[in-house]
Amino acid sequence: MRAFIVMFCLAALATSARAQTNSITVTDDVGREVRVPQPVLRIVSLAPSVTETIYALGAQDRLVGDTDFCDFPADARQKTHVGSVMAPNLEEIVALKPDVVIASKAGNRIETVRALESLHIPVYGTYAKTVPEVIQSIQKMAGVIGATEQGDKIVAGLQARLDDLHRRLQNAPRVSVLFVVWRDPLISMGQQTFLADAIRAAGGESVVNSEQDWPHVSMEEMVKLQPEYVIFSSEDRARGEAEFAAVVNEAGWRDLRAVRDRHVAIVNDTISYPAPRLMDAIEQLARQLHPEAFAVQSNSSVTRGVTP
Repeated sequence: MRAFIVMFCLAALATSARAQTNSITVTDDVGREVRVPQPVLRIVSLAPSVTETIYALGAQDRLVGDTDFCDFPADARQKTHVGSVMAPNLEEIVALKPDVVIASKAGNRIETVRALESLHIPVYGTYAKTVPEVIQSIQKMAGVIGATEQGDKIVAGLQARLDDLHRRLQNAPRVSVLFVVWRDPLISMGQQTFLADAIRAAGGESVVNSEQDWPHVSMEEMVKLQPEYVIFSSEDRARGEAEFAAVVNEAGWRDLRAVRDRHVAIVNDTISYPAPRLMDAIEQLARQLHPEAFAVQSNSSVTRGVTP
């Protein structure tokens, strides 16, 4: 134990010394000023969305650690794991001697951030409440870790796809939807969540009008509201279809016209990830809610990713 404490302190002091010799001060997505050593050579990610973004930025060789839940791309599973998103192992993080730890306000606890800061380990926080903010967050992260050129390419591509989607849907009425976060008990999402904005970008609008991020809703209320579409998200279409099949004959669900008419949309669960694959899922959903907008292809050339 004593040896570990010595190693713990030496690692923290080394990080602090480097930060003082050559560093930049940046404002993260949460509004905190963070002093980050330059160049950034060793990164620890505390969220799957952060890990995905780091790989997209081509900085995976500098990613020395991530969480147990970081599984995309597949190579992320081979990185040294530092525990869960909610309760990462501080000893593991310190042992990796990161120049910066990149966290997500949506998943990580402030107690983790404060503990790392007390050890003089810089923690850069990511956070986005809208799709445009996701794009901005990717660009900012690219600047922090020294991947500006690749970041500019990613951001330009994502923005072009978002603009193209807006053009296609600009005259289309929004489709009212029930997005199923959890089936039993029934949980959906509030209007101020990042997920709600992603659905709006796809031409939908949640029938759940709640200030809570993840409200429990009653099936009786949904029957009164009669959403035009029910949306299930899953890592693959077969699982999403199985979810829908499980409710077709259930009380309440069978009273929804969307269920009776098979107006169900299956979207990849990356729609809830503030990372580059988000646009794949938004486009996938838009094509199901507004197939007429994609019946005639635009003459403009817009680069797209692979729809999950």
